[in-house]
Amino acid sequence: MSNWYSESSPLERRTFWASFGGWALDALDVQMFGLAIPALIAAFGISKADAGLLGSVTLFFGAFGGWLGGALGDRFGRVKALQITVATFALATFACAFAMTYNQLLILKAIQGLGFGAEWACGAVLMAEIIRPEHRGKALGSVQSAWAVGWGAAVLLSALVFTYAPADIAWRLLFALGLLPALLIIFIRRGLKEPPRAVAADKTPFFATLSGIFHRDVLRSTLIGGLFGIGAHGGYAALTTFLPTYLREVRHLSVLGSSGYLAVIIVAFFCGCIASGIISDRIGRRANVTFFASACIVTVLIYIFAPLTNGEMLVLGFPLGFFSAGIPASMAALFSELYPAGVRGTGVGFCYNFGRIVSAAFPFLVGYLSDHIGLGPAIGVDAAFAYSLVLIAVVLLPETRGKVFEQAAATRA
Repeated sequence: MSNWYSESSPLERRTFWASFGGWALDALDVQMFGLAIPALIAAFGISKADAGLLGSVTLFFGAFGGWLGGALGDRFGRVKALQITVATFALATFACAFAMTYNQLLILKAIQGLGFGAEWACGAVLMAEIIRPEHRGKALGSVQSAWAVGWGAAVLLSALVFTYAPADIAWRLLFALGLLPALLIIFIRRGLKEPPRAVAADKTPFFATLSGIFHRDVLRSTLIGGLFGIGAHGGYAALTTFLPTYLREVRHLSVLGSSGYLAVIIVAFFCGCIASGIISDRIGRRANVTFFASACIVTVLIYIFAPLTNGEMLVLGFPLGFFSAGIPASMAALFSELYPAGVRGTGVGFCYNFGRIVSAAFPFLVGYLSDHIGLGPAIGVDAAFAYSLVLIAVVLLPETRGKVFEQAAATRA
C-alpha cells in the first residue's frame, strides 16, 4: 500500500486526495438516506416500498448522471466536471432537509442521484489515467475505500443526531449537515491542475461522445460491463439500503446498538477495498472479482438466514463488509482499461452506472418482498441473485491488468 504512494508524483497524490475526498462525501450524503428510513416512514406516513422507491429513484438517476458526467469529462475536462457534480449532489442533499412532502423528497433524491453518479465517473477516470499501470488497482481500490469513510461519518452523525434530537427533526438536521464538508472539497479541487489528456482535443459533438461507447469496436465491453454494474450495484443496494432497518426492526437493536454493528461492517469495507486493489494488481482483475463475488454470496446468505445470535452477527459483520467491498473496488480499474481515451470517461460512467438503472429496482423489491417473506429473507435473496450476475459478467470480460494508457508518462508529470 505504502509503496505505490511513496512512488507517486505530486500530481498523482493531489489527484488521489481530491478523488478520495469527493467519494467520501458521496457516501456521506447517500448513506444518510438508509439511516433515516425509519424516520422518513414515520414523518411522511409511507410504506417500506415507498421508502425503497426513494432509494431506487436515486440509483436510477445516478445511472444517467454517471453516463453524462463521464461524457462531460471526456469533452470538457475531468476537474471541471468534478466541481460541478460535487456541488450538485451536496446542494440536493441539503435541500432534502426542507422537503415538506413525499413527492418533493422524491424529486430532490433524483437530483442527488444525478450528481453522485457523475462525480464517481469523473474522479475514477481521472485517477485511472494519472496513476501508473502497475499501481492502478491499488490506487483505485484505495479511492473506493473512501466510501467507508463517508459511510462511517454518516453513521456517526446519525447516532448523534437521532440520540439528541426528536426523530421528526433529526432526519432534517442529518440531511442539512451533508452540505458542510462538500464546500471544503470544492475549494480543494479549485487548485487541482487539469491533466492535458483529460481535455478533448477535437470538436466532436457531445452526442457523438455519449454514443461512442456503442461503436462496434467497444460494444461488447459496454454490454458486459453493464451487466457487471447491474450485479454489483444490485447486490450492494439490496444489502445496505434496508440493513439499518433490519437491525432495528428485526434484530430489535437501538440506534446506538445498530450503529455498532454497522461500524464493524464499515471498517471491514474499508479493509476490503484496500485488499481488493492489492490482490487485483497481483493476480488479475477477473480472478480477484470471482473470489470476492463468490465469498460475498456465501457470507450474505449466512448472515441473513443462519440462526445467529447478536454476538455472532457482530463477528460475521466483518467478512460481510470485507467481501462486499471487493467488487466495487475493482470496477474503476477494470472499466477504465476496457476503453480508449476518447470515450474512456463515457464508458466507465456508463458501465458503472448503467447497473443503477436496473439495480434501482432492488431496494423497491426488498421493500415489496419484505411484506410477503420478511425483511431478512428479502434482503438475502435479492443480494445473492445480484452478485451471481457479477460472476457471469466477469467470465465474459477480458483480462486487462497492466494495460498502458496513451501518453501515460506525460499525464503523470
